Amino acid sequence: MPEYKLLVIDLDGTIIDINGAISDEDKAALAGASAAGVRVCLSTGRVVNACHSIINSLSLNGCHIFYDGALVCDSPKTKEIYCNPLEAKDIKRAVEFTRANDIYLELYTSDRFYSEKPNWSDEIHTNYFGVAPTITDLSGIWDRERILKAEILVHNEAEQAEAELFMNEFNGSLGFSIARSPSFPEIDFVNIVNPGVSKGAALKALAAHHGISLEEVIAIGDGLNDITLLEVAGTAVAMGNAFPEVKKVADYITLDVKDSGVAAAIKKFLG
Repeated sequence: MPEYKLLVIDLDGTIIDINGAISDEDKAALAGASAAGVRVCLSTGRVVNACHSIINSLSLNGCHIFYDGALVCDSPKTKEIYCNPLEAKDIKRAVEFTRANDIYLELYTSDRFYSEKPNWSDEIHTNYFGVAPTITDLSGIWDRERILKAEILVHNEAEQAEAELFMNEFNGSLGFSIARSPSFPEIDFVNIVNPGVSKGAALKALAAHHGISLEEVIAIGDGLNDITLLEVAGTAVAMGNAFPEVKKVADYITLDVKDSGVAAAIKKFLG
């Protein structure tokens, strides 16, 4: 068994349960890993501002993977080691297409997110993730802001059809991944990123920055956007509640998030 130097963990569905909480067992296990000299980093589709309280509560230092891999930086955003934003031409096309087809679209920078109209999801963003929308005209935003990801939200058949229409239109020119939160199982968060973006690519940049070989990395996840993360890591652990596709690429399947599967995996691989 290799000597692990880096532990990379997803958030929603991995250490964050249906109540939006992290179990005491997981907290203790992560603290123990850090105390033993293992660097603990998050890998999430969330934006940086939605992770500050989690990072602080776990007493994590250093850089983490955000925006599904589009950005690797520290929580105060004072140190950035990797970034792969959307291209201006693609943002312009996306805004024009969603306007023409009356599709709700969100655009994310490192500090905030923009939309052109209120949406049913505003309350979730504000109260659960802690990031309130900035509602504004998106015209020309591709020239003024560095957009790290866009997002379409789906919670009914009409929105599913809109998301599929968008993905078919931009297939090949944009990258897509669907993320879900245990707290909102009825919602698909469709992340839209530069086609070169993935959690796996971000992990390579993170490990290289720290001078850590990928064989010395253990990664834990549950969602479809975690597949590349697990494929790149030397040891891949899927949660018991993970998608079947995620379990297929894993070296080991741990317990469900509700049963502190992260703590169980840490006990097995890190002692």
